[in-house]
Amino acid sequence: MTEAAIEEEKKELAKQYKQLLKISYRTLSKEDKKLIRSAFDLAVDAHKDQRRKSGEAYIFHPIAVAKIVAAEIGLDATSIAAALLHDVVEDTTYSLDDIERMFGTAVMRIVDGLTKIAHISMSEDVSMQAENFRKMLLTLNEDIRVIIIKIADRLHNMQTMDSMPPDKQRKIASETLYIYAPLAHRIGLYNIKSELEDLGLKFTEPEVYADILSRIKESKEEQDAYIDAFTKVIKDSLDSEELQYEIKGRPKSIFSIRRKMLAQNVGFEEVYDKFAVRIIYKSPPENEKFFAWKIYSIVTDHFRPNPIRLRDWISSPKSTGYEALHITVMGPKGRWVEVQIRSERMNEIAEKGFAAHYKYKNKEKDDGGLENWLDKLQDTLENSEISAVDFVEEFKLNLYAKEIFVFTPKGDLYSLPKGATALDFAFHVHTEIGMHTRGTKVNGKLVPLSHEIKSGDQVEIITSENAKPTANWLNYATTGRARSKIKSSLKDEKKQLAEEGKEILQRKLKSLKLNLDENTINQLVVFFKVKTSLDLYYRVGAGIIDNQKLKEFASSRSNAFISFFKNRIRKPDKPEDVHKEEITEKFDQLVFGKNEDKLDYKMANCCNPIPGDDVFGFVTVTEGIKVHKSNCPNAVQLQANYSYRIMPAKWIDSTQREFKADLTISGIDTIGLVNEVTKVISSNLHIDMKSVHFDSNDGVFTGKIVVVVKNKAILTNLMENIKKINGIDKVTRV
Repeated sequence: MTEAAIEEEKKELAKQYKQLLKISYRTLSKEDKKLIRSAFDLAVDAHKDQRRKSGEAYIFHPIAVAKIVAAEIGLDATSIAAALLHDVVEDTTYSLDDIERMFGTAVMRIVDGLTKIAHISMSEDVSMQAENFRKMLLTLNEDIRVIIIKIADRLHNMQTMDSMPPDKQRKIASETLYIYAPLAHRIGLYNIKSELEDLGLKFTEPEVYADILSRIKESKEEQDAYIDAFTKVIKDSLDSEELQYEIKGRPKSIFSIRRKMLAQNVGFEEVYDKFAVRIIYKSPPENEKFFAWKIYSIVTDHFRPNPIRLRDWISSPKSTGYEALHITVMGPKGRWVEVQIRSERMNEIAEKGFAAHYKYKNKEKDDGGLENWLDKLQDTLENSEISAVDFVEEFKLNLYAKEIFVFTPKGDLYSLPKGATALDFAFHVHTEIGMHTRGTKVNGKLVPLSHEIKSGDQVEIITSENAKPTANWLNYATTGRARSKIKSSLKDEKKQLAEEGKEILQRKLKSLKLNLDENTINQLVVFFKVKTSLDLYYRVGAGIIDNQKLKEFASSRSNAFISFFKNRIRKPDKPEDVHKEEITEKFDQLVFGKNEDKLDYKMANCCNPIPGDDVFGFVTVTEGIKVHKSNCPNAVQLQANYSYRIMPAKWIDSTQREFKADLTISGIDTIGLVNEVTKVISSNLHIDMKSVHFDSNDGVFTGKIVVVVKNKAILTNLMENIKKINGIDKVTRV
């Protein structure tokens, strides 16, 4: 570089430093400025020989990140210093000990967290990427500022990605949409979330992005004129009330317009709410609510509101801390306009999220429910039973979900994602309440566990010590917290049943003159096509592998089988064969309709579904039921034109399936007989009694019992035990 260029760079550095101090959201003390200056000087020295791909001096990147942290997010001096130093330990000779010695423990911990994240490489493999995401979130436990600075770092990288090759751009942009935009949303950084989404679209679908951007620019003049016409109508009324306010019109983000186009299957021109009007007013905290509704009244005096599009997040703020009143009104020329009403305080919290709370709250813990969310997130992260992919999908689902507000019988208010069920609410209140839920009441009426609760509902949970999760509960729960707890409980039950199964297997093999040693277990695993010895023991415990099947195994245990087994050990299956077998084993049965009936079917050639795919059945005229994938190219056409011939279908693990069985019992009526029968049924851990009815006539009784069991072996065993009760004459299955 020439002397002139070096001199120019130094001038730019000095200018950037002054800007950093000037734009800080916080009031910086002398100590704060001293800390930031020291961090700035060290970062300049550490990165002096480094350049970015664009040719720019590397130091401008940490400065840009620090500026985002200072102005856009509004974090403190400690965070600004950590942002300046975030790549120092990763990329230079300075160590964490050096950082701690020079800047203190707080800065060192944040830099350490950021360095750990830098070491996590996001893989192309979804399961690996999910696991890495999970590791990254574990740093939240150390200090949430780590993730916030990482989001700022990612934002600047996205803003300066033009010089990278297209494949790198796509990878980083996909990662941003997958991880960082949802996180920014949850922490309440809505402006940054929107920018990350727009930039993500710019690099994943550049043509779509460019097209929408050009159309927004083309319509800007018309839009500005429309907003002026809209605001002109209400300004006089607002002024007459002597309100201090500002009205801003802003276009919706490119990403959200694109999402609406896809969701509604329309073109750009047909997306009706492409912009929003924001009214930001000044008010002392005690009058904020009063002024918000006053402005609402003025707006709706002039424009007709859409009653189903009113969102009151002032009375019940979102769990991110977001507060505002949203209304959609019919504006001039018959166009719907979204109007957002916020005080200056609400507006700052909406734009700066987590950090802006510090300006208005005295203690750090009061952070718009964020602390509560972090605690629940940590609880889920530390649950090793839930797979990384399940965790990420459920985590993302909960991040973006709209919220509803429900009450307990005592009047406590809880916030849940829209679409949550009564069972989700039970787990939301407390894990133990969820685990022992026997029934639920909504607004005083008994409802199924699967009942979807609505905003304003009053929900009561009925618990019982004997109640426990079943596999069906996974169909009733929608939130990540509830589903992970249910899965964990089912795995514990499976382990318990497997322990019983191991003892049963040992006993049965002994009668067949076989020992339960490692060699026999391996042969049994191969013979019954299960994945592990745990699966084997579980199937024995559940009665799926019965005496007859074990006898078949014993008779086939010849030299030929042993040589086949040894050959199997020597020549493992191709990876793709193993994968297919695992999928088939997990989802080994296709069932149709509400009653999960087993019916004959054929796979459709157009989309070739495999076990585990989301599917539906289509009743053809000549070929019976054809099974299609839900995203089959023909799905939309079939469902639109022949909805009456569509059958819901799903793959299930038959080992987890439960069957309803009706039993009739007859015999001589004796005192306590009903009690004896119910005691036999309830003493069996794996049977659920749904109903019982007995009639007695002249000393003779008949009874009807409905039970739910996992398989025929368990039912047969139950019938045998009932027959042993004194006075029972006959037990038959209807």
